[in-house]
Amino acid sequence: MSDESTVLGSADILQILELLPHRYPFLMVDRIIEIEGDIRAIGIKNVTANEPHFLGHFPSAPVMPGVLIIEGMAQTAGAICTRAAGTGTPQLVYFMTIDNAKFRKPVVPGDRLEYHVTQTKKRANIWKFDCVAKVDGAKVAEARVSAMLVPRDAS
Repeated sequence: MSDESTVLGSADILQILELLPHRYPFLMVDRIIEIEGDIRAIGIKNVTANEPHFLGHFPSAPVMPGVLIIEGMAQTAGAICTRAAGTGTPQLVYFMTIDNAKFRKPVVPGDRLEYHVTQTKKRANIWKFDCVAKVDGAKVAEARVSAMLVPRDAS
């Protein structure tokens, strides 16, 4: 294990914007509070009532769509992949698979959503992560995701 993977780091919104191509309203992670190399990370999403998906999902009882929770987990994993690659060439992360997705509790405005991602496999430019989303320590969703890291100019 390299020294870099044992040192905990973090990424604020400006660093996340450098690591990922996503922008509002599709950026689903506001901060990454713990990064252990490309091994694991904890991303944060502060869920607010003014987000556009709440206009239709659902107006009288706003619930964050599950696909956006999975997207946030994948974005957190993608950010640590591109950060770890550090080749000087900007990277893109293409979502490949979602397996074993489960949704346990609704996520609503006012929640602080935590994305806990842990790498389970890395081979060449393919990465796999086990992901758990939590609110106040309670599991609200989980999934296993895989992605491919490619140079930005190859897309």
